Amino acid sequence: MNQSNSTSKTFAQLGMKIGQERLRQACYSFNIALASSVTFAVISFLGATMLLFGKVPEGTVVASSGMLSSVGCIRFAKDANDRLDRIMKELLDEA
Repeated sequence: MNQSNSTSKTFAQLGMKIGQERLRQACYSFNIALASSVTFAVISFLGATMLLFGKVPEGTVVASSGMLSSVGCIRFAKDANDRLDRIMKELLDEA
């Protein structure tokens, strides 16, 4: 009986380590997505500025690429947030 208690304790510790690692990865993913979103927002602003100053072809390319990249980053941040929600639910279910 002592060995099964020790085994369940080991599995609980392993589960906690896995949860911590998943949380760390989700936090890094969110931070990367946030930094990328800010970068691409600046690029979009640069493209809009180019459009205002009459550089239509260049401004269109820069603005559209910045907006498309921002959409991808927002989706990436949402995925990271969803992972955090799943981890929280799993931890609450285990407790």
